[in-house]
Amino acid sequence: MPVSGRTSVRWWRWRRNALKRRVDVVEAWVVLAGWVCALLGGVGGGLMAADAVERAVARQRAESRPVLAVLVEDAPGPSPARSASDHRVWGTVRWTAPDGSAQRDEARVPPRAPAGSTIPVWVDRSGDLTPAPVSDGEAWLHTALGGTLAGSSTAAALLGAARLARFSLDRRRMAAWEADWERLDARRGWTTG
Repeated sequence: MPVSGRTSVRWWRWRRNALKRRVDVVEAWVVLAGWVCALLGGVGGGLMAADAVERAVARQRAESRPVLAVLVEDAPGPSPARSASDHRVWGTVRWTAPDGSAQRDEARVPPRAPAGSTIPVWVDRSGDLTPAPVSDGEAWLHTALGGTLAGSSTAAALLGAARLARFSLDRRRMAAWEADWERLDARRGWTTG
């Protein structure tokens, strides 16, 4: 198998080199700063998003509490077109609000539950029905996914900004090379292209 004669020189932008231009040094610093900012920004963005999700879960848990509601009428049977993950049906329930007033509303109840059955529901501070707070496992999953998504999005945005800066530097490099070639050709009376 033939071996290529091409040699790759690593870190050439950081070494002394007669062909190295100022734009090459700037590009090296842009690449380094882009990766450092992406790493730190991604971690910071992920941690901030995870903290925001944790605070939202804690607020949801603090603002709701379970109460026992009484089913007003017999619950219907399960619908044939029901979702495979949710076996409950809608039924009318009544409960007592924190201020002592009687409340009545629609809630998800087990199918074919008889009237008078007690059903646990979640209410907010004003006594209105609210969804049950997420479980510890769901809270962990939301926190992990939210932090990961926010961190990777932040890192990608910062790397994209660094890439745009490199495109701009590449254009400047090409313009400088073109100007140098024009200057070299003009001295010798040649024309390129």
